Amino acid sequence: MSMETRFLKLRQVIRGWVNYFKIANMKKIVQKLDEWIRRRIRMCYWKQWKKIKTKYDNLIKMGINKDKAYRIANSRKSYWRISNTPEMHIALNNKTLERLGYLSLSSIHC
Repeated sequence: MSMETRFLKLRQVIRGWVNYFKIANMKKIVQKLDEWIRRRIRMCYWKQWKKIKTKYDNLIKMGINKDKAYRIANSRKSYWRISNTPEMHIALNNKTLERLGYLSLSSIHC
């Protein structure tokens, strides 16, 4: 599934979910769920970059220095663990994810 399609479906579900539960006081739940979704998106991007060279090149393009990019690209950690590293948070930060098409729960609910 392409990331554009994934973001489109995710936007539809998020809008429906927030509109359904809008009257409830769920600020902490929304923040936790938003963090989990962003981590999941980072994991999907990491999984999409299958080869080590692709991972390395994309991390360099997103502003990670060469040593850290090399270390992370060659890591044997699982996709989920890599998605929570500081390098992935810098490379795919919240503003970048919004620019790519992610509609955060916090921006709709609050």
